Amino acid sequence: MKGFNPQKVLVLAPHTDDGELGCGGTISKLIDSGAEVFYAAFSACQQSVLKQFPSDILITEVKAATKVLGIQPENLILFDYDVRTFNFRRQEILDDIIKLRTKINPDLVLMPSENDMHQDHSTIASEGLRAFKFCSIMCYELPWNNLTFKTSTFVHLEEKHVKMKIDALKEYKSQAHRPYANEEFLRSLARTRGVQIGAKYAETFDIIRLIID
Repeated sequence: MKGFNPQKVLVLAPHTDDGELGCGGTISKLIDSGAEVFYAAFSACQQSVLKQFPSDILITEVKAATKVLGIQPENLILFDYDVRTFNFRRQEILDDIIKLRTKINPDLVLMPSENDMHQDHSTIASEGLRAFKFCSIMCYELPWNNLTFKTSTFVHLEEKHVKMKIDALKEYKSQAHRPYANEEFLRSLARTRGVQIGAKYAETFDIIRLIID
């Protein structure tokens, strides 16, 4: 990306598909540009998977989805926190995030918005900020959870990046019933954000901190 080329990027995903939904196109573009992307998911939501699927289906699906985006299998980190309990386990989560910081030392962290209403997302955002306060941080958009969202930064996407995002999310068969988990919605949002910058497609982010060497 012109003007800012992070080499190591860490995506913090509260649940297994959040990273793809919020910044899948950007992940694809970053990998295209030569960045190494790490993806940390904190819950596979086994307690809320529909009964017709195996309870651990999201573990299988996130492995397939991140592979589609080009993330190396060894760069996928999976934790086992129960869904909707993160706020009770803040210190453990912070400890795990700090271990990621030590191990990866990323140039850029992509995480949920501080204004995300989901309790798990909010916890990852607040603890992520505590752990990475000396790092560049961009918050990705999840419109169904964002009470407010400051569209301060846009990443211009090409068709191939949007398609990669859509193809990755198609791996989540267990989440296909979600109103936001379909190609029509994903394209329309990317198109809307693109129109805002005079492009065909884009994803938007709220920059918390940007450090340029």
